[in-house]
Amino acid sequence: MRLAVFASGGGSNFQAILDAIADGRLAAEAVLCLSNRPAAGALVRAADTQVPHAVLQASADDPQQAQAEEILALLRAHHADFIALAGYMRLIPAAVVQAFRHRMLNVHPALLPAFGGPGMYGKRVHQAVLNHGVRWTGATVHLVDEAYDTGPIVLQAPVPVAQDDTPETLAQRVLGCEHQLFPAALQLFAEGRVTVEGRRVRIDGPFPTFAPPVLP
Repeated sequence: MRLAVFASGGGSNFQAILDAIADGRLAAEAVLCLSNRPAAGALVRAADTQVPHAVLQASADDPQQAQAEEILALLRAHHADFIALAGYMRLIPAAVVQAFRHRMLNVHPALLPAFGGPGMYGKRVHQAVLNHGVRWTGATVHLVDEAYDTGPIVLQAPVPVAQDDTPETLAQRVLGCEHQLFPAALQLFAEGRVTVEGRRVRIDGPFPTFAPPVLP
């Protein structure tokens, strides 16, 4: 698997992917780190590990086709055959989704379809979880389609919500879950163990399991 990672922020999920590759848990090579923010910490991680990296700062007003052509040109230049969205805060142009159909994964900090969609990212998700008073949240890895957080679900894992949680404490607990879940989902694709049937994702062989984090 020649993996391109898209990230807008600090890149902790990107680091989890790099660690999984280095540890032999993910049969992949990180061939590109792409960000829409020049100051993204993910770019620093890429530079530190000699992963090629680039910035595309297209505005929301730029034509989707032009954005797609730039992204696809970079992916072709680095011979990427799979994409991981690791905290990438832009909607992927439809032409890129079509070119990488069933070869692009996103990680979301909640149990979709709850607490997803436009505007639901980062601490906003965790604040919504707390506002609703749910007892369990979690992380979801899903295939990417043309809308936010609506693609078929590949893996999910639960995270308990403590009565005294803040968005910050809950975010840290969920992030630890994401760091396990995302590389495991990518490895399923690297092993060719995934079949997509409409909205259902079938996994051949043993299904990955994850113990929920323990409340402090």
